[in-house]
Amino acid sequence: MKPDIHPEYTDAVFTCAGCGQIYNTKSTKGDMSLAVCSACHPFFTGKHKLLDTAGRVERFRRKYASAAEKEAQGATAGQDNKKPTKKSGKEAV
Repeated sequence: MKPDIHPEYTDAVFTCAGCGQIYNTKSTKGDMSLAVCSACHPFFTGKHKLLDTAGRVERFRRKYASAAEKEAQGATAGQDNKKPTKKSGKEAV
């Protein structure tokens, strides 16, 4: 290994700006500040909220819930849910 080409690998302190949690680790950059960490990120804490823009999520749920209900009703009634086939565009003259 060549001498004096590798960066200094020293102890570092990472501090979360969101909750103030401190992580002791090693780094070539030194001390850093994090925007969010696993202790305060909504995905890891289970507190994330689903942003519903103009009712799109609710509309999606209604659309596919009704499709599932129709399919379940058709299966219980013993009906065949196949669509009729289209006739060919060429007819006898």
